[in-house]
Amino acid sequence: MKRIPLHWQIIFGMVLGVAVGLAFSLSGNAAFAIDWIKPFGTIFINLLKLIAVPLVFVSLVNGITSLTDISKLSKMGSRTMGIYIFTTVVAISLGLVLVNILEPGSGFSEETRQELSEKFATDTQKRSEVAAAVKDQSPLQPIVDMVPGNIFLSLTDNRNMLQIIFFAVLFGVAMVMIDGQKVKTLKNFFDGANDVIIQMVNIIMKFAPYGVFALLTSLIADFAGEDPAKAWELLVTLGYYSLVVVAGLFLMVFGFYPLLVRFTTGMNFGKLLSSIAPAQMMAFSTSSSAATLPVTMNCVEKNLGVKEETASFVLPLGATVNMDGTSLYQGVAAVFIAQAYGIDLSLVQQLGIILTAVLASVGAAAVPGAGVVMLIIVLEQAGIPVDGIALILAPDRLLDMCRTVVNVTGDASVSLIVDRTTVKKNEEPEPKSVETVES
Repeated sequence: MKRIPLHWQIIFGMVLGVAVGLAFSLSGNAAFAIDWIKPFGTIFINLLKLIAVPLVFVSLVNGITSLTDISKLSKMGSRTMGIYIFTTVVAISLGLVLVNILEPGSGFSEETRQELSEKFATDTQKRSEVAAAVKDQSPLQPIVDMVPGNIFLSLTDNRNMLQIIFFAVLFGVAMVMIDGQKVKTLKNFFDGANDVIIQMVNIIMKFAPYGVFALLTSLIADFAGEDPAKAWELLVTLGYYSLVVVAGLFLMVFGFYPLLVRFTTGMNFGKLLSSIAPAQMMAFSTSSSAATLPVTMNCVEKNLGVKEETASFVLPLGATVNMDGTSLYQGVAAVFIAQAYGIDLSLVQQLGIILTAVLASVGAAAVPGAGVVMLIIVLEQAGIPVDGIALILAPDRLLDMCRTVVNVTGDASVSLIVDRTTVKKNEEPEPKSVETVES
C-alpha cells in the first residue's frame, strides 16, 4: 500500500486539529485540550528546537568547507545578503501600499479599542519593557551582539542564532584557509555529523502530523476559551486587518517569489511551490523558521536540486535574517494602529518604517512571536502609540503562522536563485523526485 505523502498527512493533522479545537470549545472543555493535548505539541516543538542549533552549526561549517574557495564564499555571501535585503524591502513596501489603500484601521470604534487595550494591558506592558531595553542600546549594538563572547553559552539558546552563525562561518572559513590534509579528519567528522543530524531530522518528522494536530487543537481551544461566540465577534472585528495582512502575504508567495524565481532561474510557478509544500505546511503549524529549517533544507536539496553547499549556507542564514513575512506584517500593523488612533503618517515617517523594519527583521529571533516585540520598536520610531499594539494581539498568533510561510518560502526561493546564479551549470545536481522527501 502506497504511503500518504508527508504534506498531506500534515494538512490532515491541521484540519483535524482545528475541528477538534472548536469542538472542545463548544462543549466547554477548552481546559482539557490545553492540559492534555497541548503538551504533545510542545514536545514536538522542543524536538525541532533541539535539532536546530546543531543543524545550523554543522550544516554551515560543512557547507563552507565544501566550497574550498574563499572567493566563492565571498561571492555567495554578498549575493545572498543582497537578495535578502531586496526581498525584505519589497515585502515592507507592498504591505504599506496595501494598508494605505484599504485603510483597515479606519473602522475601529473607541469602545473596541478600550476593550482590547484592557484585555492585553499586561502583555503589552511586558513587550514594551523588552522593546525599550533594545531601543536604548547603541545603534551598533546589533553588530556587537552578533559576535559571541562565549560560544558555549551561545549554543545553549536558540535565540543566539546570529552568534552561532558568526562562529560557524568563522570556523568554516578558517578550515578552508588551512591545508586540506591537516583538517581532513575534522572535515570527515563534520560530514558524518551532518548525516547523523539529517537522520535525526527524518526520525523527528515521522511525528510531524501528530505534533501539528496537538498544536492547532490547543491553539483554537485557547483562543476561543469557553465562549466561541466571543472569539468569533473579535475575529470579525479584526477580520479586515487580518485580510489585508493575508492579502500581502498571498501576493508574496503566489506573485513576487514565483516571478523572481522565474526571471532569475526559469523555474515555473507550480514546480517551485509543489517542491517546498512540506516546508510551508510545517512553517504554518510551528510559526518558526528555525523549527522548520530541517524540512526546508530537505525540500530545497531533494526537490529543487539545490546543492548542499548552497542550501547549508543560505538557509540557516535566511532563517535568522530574512523575515519578509514579518517585515510585511510590521508595515501593515504599524499603519493600521496609526489609522485606528486617527494618526496620519507622512511619507517620511513611512520611509522610516521601511528602514526600521528592515533592521528589525535582521535581529528578530526565528521563533513564534518575535515579530511583535520588534514591532514596538517600529511603532516608537514612527511616533505611533505603543499601547496600540493591543489592537492586533488577538489575531497575531494566526497571522504569525501565515507570515512564517512567507519567511520560509523566501528562504527557499533565495537559496535556489543563489545556487543557479552562483554555481556553474555543470556542477548542479539533477533534482530528485518530489516524493523523495515525503516517503
